[in-house]
Amino acid sequence: MSPKARQSKGKARITAYEQMLSEEHEKQQQDLEIFIPPGPHLGGLVVEAKGISKSFGDKLLFENFDFKLPPGGIVGVIGANGAGKTTLFRMIMGKEKPDAGELRIGESVKLGYVDQDRDVLDSEKTVWEQISGGSEQVQLGKRAIPSRAYVGRFNFLGPDQQKKVGQLSGGERNRVHLAQMLKTGANVLLLDEPSNDLDVNTLRALEEALENFAGCAVVISHDRWFLDRIATHMIAFEGDSRVVYFEGNYSDYEADRVRRLGEEAAKPHRIHYKKLTRS
Repeated sequence: MSPKARQSKGKARITAYEQMLSEEHEKQQQDLEIFIPPGPHLGGLVVEAKGISKSFGDKLLFENFDFKLPPGGIVGVIGANGAGKTTLFRMIMGKEKPDAGELRIGESVKLGYVDQDRDVLDSEKTVWEQISGGSEQVQLGKRAIPSRAYVGRFNFLGPDQQKKVGQLSGGERNRVHLAQMLKTGANVLLLDEPSNDLDVNTLRALEEALENFAGCAVVISHDRWFLDRIATHMIAFEGDSRVVYFEGNYSDYEADRVRRLGEEAAKPHRIHYKKLTRS
């Protein structure tokens, strides 16, 4: 797909947000292998940052960073480990505060969060119990479906649904956490490395579900091909405490970074921070 075609696809998704919320669209999408039910209607303000800065100790993670998430956007977040990606998620959730600047969350926002550690899972529950809450049906938007069928959409079939969560592999725990969160009716999804350890079929199903999701998603990932297929915008932690908000997918962003910073920018670098100076 050409850069112009990718950007057109992203803009079309933003423009189509209202249509994606319609009951007709919801009915059309419920046959997806993974269906993410729409949450409450998002207003004009989703998440907006103006001049935010954050540091830990003498390390300045980022400073004077601005961004505004669109209602229908899928925002990929990239950067080295320790750059501040998960910290940004914690700020959106209200678990961290910026040292400077303002971070605003829209009144209509209902957050859904899948963290990288999957610590919210109960090791003693079965896969089916963890995902379904013990109910024979799960509510997906305006429709109730058999809970075992829903669990099966995440590639847990037959006896696999009776496995204890504590016995699962990393990829299986990832699928359980996704299945549990995606049915909650959130309209803003925060996904921290959701593609880690996923089998190919589940990964493709997740991509399709996100593309058809009537809401905003923010996705931390090291998988450039995943972000190429889904992202409408990028938040890139580039090092030296610099963060860039960019309209386009991963390939569009990479081309822009090389244009701005030269060919050397495309090569892996060890992360560096600015030293925090206190007045």
